Amino acid sequence: MAEFFLELFSEEIPASLQRNLREKLLDEFQEFFLKKTIKSKKSFSLSTPNRLVIVFQGLEKEIKTLSTEIRGPKTGSPEQAIEGFIRSNRIEKKDLFKKTIEKGEFYFFKTKSESLKTHDLLVEFIPKLLESYQWKKSMKWGEYNLNWGRPLKSILSVFDKKMIDFKFHHLTSSNSTFIDKDYEDKKKIFKDFKSYEKFLKKIGTIIDQNKRRKKINQEFLKILDKKKLRISDNLKLLDEVVNLVDNPNILLCSFDKKFLSIPKEILILTMQSHQKYFPTFNIKNEITNEFLIVANKKDQKGLIKIGNERVVGARLSDAEFFWNKDKSQNLVKKVSELKLMNFFNGLGTYFDKVQRMRKLAGIVSDELLISKEKVELSASISKTDLTSDLVGEFPELQGVMGGYFAAHQGFDKDISLAISEQYLPIGLESKTPKKPYSVALSASDKIDTLVVFFGVDEKPSSSKDPFALRRLALGIIRIAIENKKDLKVNDLLIYSSNLYQGQGYSFTNKNLQKELNNFLKDRFRYYLKEKQIRFDIIDALLSSFSLNNLFSSFEKAKSLNKIINTQMGMDIYSIFKRAANILDSEVKNYEIEISNTTDPGIFKTDYELSLFKKIGEIKKYYSSINNDENFEQTLSILAGAKKEVFEFFDNVQVNEDNETLRKNRLELINMLCKTFQNFINFQLLKSE
Repeated sequence: MAEFFLELFSEEIPASLQRNLREKLLDEFQEFFLKKTIKSKKSFSLSTPNRLVIVFQGLEKEIKTLSTEIRGPKTGSPEQAIEGFIRSNRIEKKDLFKKTIEKGEFYFFKTKSESLKTHDLLVEFIPKLLESYQWKKSMKWGEYNLNWGRPLKSILSVFDKKMIDFKFHHLTSSNSTFIDKDYEDKKKIFKDFKSYEKFLKKIGTIIDQNKRRKKINQEFLKILDKKKLRISDNLKLLDEVVNLVDNPNILLCSFDKKFLSIPKEILILTMQSHQKYFPTFNIKNEITNEFLIVANKKDQKGLIKIGNERVVGARLSDAEFFWNKDKSQNLVKKVSELKLMNFFNGLGTYFDKVQRMRKLAGIVSDELLISKEKVELSASISKTDLTSDLVGEFPELQGVMGGYFAAHQGFDKDISLAISEQYLPIGLESKTPKKPYSVALSASDKIDTLVVFFGVDEKPSSSKDPFALRRLALGIIRIAIENKKDLKVNDLLIYSSNLYQGQGYSFTNKNLQKELNNFLKDRFRYYLKEKQIRFDIIDALLSSFSLNNLFSSFEKAKSLNKIINTQMGMDIYSIFKRAANILDSEVKNYEIEISNTTDPGIFKTDYELSLFKKIGEIKKYYSSINNDENFEQTLSILAGAKKEVFEFFDNVQVNEDNETLRKNRLELINMLCKTFQNFINFQLLKSE
């Protein structure tokens, strides 16, 4: 058994590219060894900004291939086919023999068993793998033709303590690497991974990203516990920072307390997104003027801390200036400035958009029974923060800043909150607006954007969604469901389309409403899957479904999903399936045309009458409910028909010789099936 050890040393590779490289190359090597039936005991990949390491331990040094029979052309085939088979397999005609199998007599030849050395296979495979790796972003440098994430400087490649010698573009592999990324004249030979990791640790480099993460978390906890502070859970930022350093050292820094008067979102964004720092919060969840940074070396003289504090101070000074300038600029007066801001090429301005949003939000306000005047006002000023310097500097804060500006200028609390939440939700797990005015503004914004982009055929493709329309559609669905409101989404889509065209614009998409319905239906399917609704229940629900009933449709699917594997669920399923199967069979066999009329006057048994009465009770229940249907109660009522249904089938002959009686009984069964299908298309449910 031997060890294979590969290190690629380059200029600093960005965190996201580094992670992809680490995972992809390991997968490719694992697949290669599996294909060659070369066994190993352990494999892993590690990385720092400069180093990518692949290690396989307990690897077989050589493998012996077994002799196998390779089938060639059928005997009697043209000579050309036989000669081609001989050439492609590098054999001679004398090596062929005939053999009869199921499909006839064929030419075969037998391969020889041979020993293959893992070292030799790697010499051939490694350059091919490196050449085939697809970067999301790559570069060329100097006069070299190599495309790589960042300039590749050296390749260390060792198997069984011996160098694997190969060429890759301008580089020749070796058993040495640079030991100091800043001084490339310092190199050292390594024969195995253990000595390599031990040496790097000695000079302060932690090659294992998981160990770096552990060290960072431990140091964070020490400082935070001592200061009685906490940081928010930001796994994405932590992942990035782990891959930006190889010798993590944690520093607690601070900025002037005067900046705490700035909205906390600005402080957080400045530190997290722009500087990769970790803001801290006190026990009351209030942001403090202290923050944590992960430096890439020890701060012996305190200069790293001073430098980072200066950077944050400068950025926050700019933010403070913009905040003080923007917060007092009258939002109503700034609405006219939106006429100078294009919404999208050919789609008018943001002023046009807010006019449409005003009318859409007004319609939603009628459904939510809230003030139309307040909703329309919130829509009118909802985009004015786009004209501010603050949003120009921090585009991620659009909407949020508008909410702060509105609150500062004394607008109603409902209005300022609606503006700050207009872009929510931004994903499947993010916060959803709950207040009625926020719901109205967020829904109208999303519906308008969705309609407009679909209208000009700027739709998502299978792999691309540049305008995040899938996210918008999911947001509409979540707003309706999580606020327990059957918003008239389909009606709003039609109204939105009319508003846009009423402004003098025209749509190129002639199938707009159909495509929007299918798109939102598909997003609703996705939402149901994420909520663990059974696939057959989803299909049954969506076979007859309206976008105007998103919430009630979800509740219906959830209720059925909850009981489908219980006795009640099995009773409902068995009732419908037994009835539907008999109905389908008899109608087909006797070519009977169902007219949806049942005559109780010609019933011959009490069982028929009893079933007829039970169906009548269920129909009466359905006629008594409005938009407040209790779906669990409905399912219980459907399951309650089991006695009458089974007694009917157990005691009544449906395929009666008398054609009139037979048809009447089939009409009764058809009435039962249709009554059940008021709830959902039970025909599409599957037995489990």
